[in-house]
Amino acid sequence: MSKIGTPLSSSALKVMLLGGGELGKEVVIALQRLGVETIVVDRYANTPAMQVAHSSHVINMTDAQALRQLIHSIRPQIIVPEIEAIATEVLLEIEEQHISRVVPTARAVNLTMNRGGIRHLVAEELQIATSAYRFATSLPELREACAAIGYPCFIKPVMSSSGKGQSRITSAAEIENAWEYANNSGRVNKCEVIVEAQIDFDFEITLLTVRAQDENGVIQSYFCNPIGHRQVSGDYVESWQPQVMSEQALINAKEIAHKVTENLGGTGLFGVELFVKGDMVWFSEVSPRPHDTGMVTMITQYQNEFELHSRAILGLPVDTSQREAGASHVIYAGKDGRALEYSNLRQALGYPHSDLRLFGKPEGFVKRRMGVALAYADDTHDARRIAAKVAETVKVL
Repeated sequence: MSKIGTPLSSSALKVMLLGGGELGKEVVIALQRLGVETIVVDRYANTPAMQVAHSSHVINMTDAQALRQLIHSIRPQIIVPEIEAIATEVLLEIEEQHISRVVPTARAVNLTMNRGGIRHLVAEELQIATSAYRFATSLPELREACAAIGYPCFIKPVMSSSGKGQSRITSAAEIENAWEYANNSGRVNKCEVIVEAQIDFDFEITLLTVRAQDENGVIQSYFCNPIGHRQVSGDYVESWQPQVMSEQALINAKEIAHKVTENLGGTGLFGVELFVKGDMVWFSEVSPRPHDTGMVTMITQYQNEFELHSRAILGLPVDTSQREAGASHVIYAGKDGRALEYSNLRQALGYPHSDLRLFGKPEGFVKRRMGVALAYADDTHDARRIAAKVAETVKVL
């Protein structure tokens, strides 16, 4: 942007976030520090990002008419999707009519919200290595797909996030339960699923890739140091930066990330998930927005992933360099309830080089992420140990 005006005035640069979770909250904070007026939209009130935004609206974002009306009434200069459950056909229409700029592009949002769309692009059009896969829209089709892929394999709704609806199965006897779980947890009932073969990898990484303008106004790709992470049932539990890997593997990872994000286009930060074994790298998934595993950058980098995303979409310079080795560890609610309370914070933050983010979600569930513990150290091993202790020490009441 050539100019940024004054929030809540006629000169304001308005950015609308579609989705207001913990990642969106940090994006709002980063944007507000740069003088941007922020509007957060989500399906329920008092989301984490709404608590720090200039204004907010509660609508069903999969309702095309409701979303269209809201965008037309506010007319933000920039729209930043923060979740996948959005009527993306509206974003394509809004972008085509030049009403707002969609970050990174409406096409990228539309492709990446559906595992089918992005897998076809990456594996078939771009010819990038992925796990073997098949799609199924019924239980009989799923049985055929699993038989073709072999066991163990993963079954995922093509439209879901954060591990929802995902199963790892080791035999045909588990197929029916996996199908029911996918249907009940995906964004639509009677959903389509993808069956993926299990890759024998050493570790998986998130390679945060930033498409931003250089000093000449030309869009370039910038990479953060690779982030290692551990997942349980498809949902991240801890992450650390940097993840040690061979020089050739890192070159291969950057080539894949560049090729995918360049095709998707636009500016902003992408979370590219990759499997690594020795020097070999396979594509897993990509999110055209800050990534949950990237929360570690709040303690490791000079500019964290949220600041990088905000700067990139505003056309400002970015710096992806790392300051410290560090780690993050999820804090779960551990219970169902509203207006939860958090104790032992003094003890938790008594660990050296530690920090904490409590998201302020209005309702908790047993496996809902309510906060994240952060720590830096001389190496990632110590940082992971400290972050885990901080997370364990926080008590949710």
